Amino acid sequence: MSDDARLSYLRIALIAVGLSAIFGLYPLVVLWPSGWAWGHGHSHYVFMIIGVYATLGVFLLLASRDPLSNASLIWFTVWSSVVHGAIMTVQAIQDPMERGHLIGDVPALFIIAIVLAALMPRGKSAVAAAA
Repeated sequence: MSDDARLSYLRIALIAVGLSAIFGLYPLVVLWPSGWAWGHGHSHYVFMIIGVYATLGVFLLLASRDPLSNASLIWFTVWSSVVHGAIMTVQAIQDPMERGHLIGDVPALFIIAIVLAALMPRGKSAVAAAA
């Protein structure tokens, strides 16, 4: 894939992930709580995490304008998604009430990480494009 094509797809992915974080997370929590809302009963955690991800979504939308200038934010999104997904995987395996997350938000985080990492330009071409 050419660097220009990779950058175009990265912009699209950033927009899709950003919009999903802003507008998609809350409906998923409401419609599919066993796959997207952690804990049992009322939890303040849900709204805190929705707020954090909505904020990240806004910044990913802004980063889509110039991904190479926002590489650190994109790599933060990649690695924080991997870490978050790994922790949630362990927790979902340990707690039978949370197993639905193994087909909900856990794979979503890993997919986001893989897509953004695969589309990020690397090496000399990334340095040249950023200059």
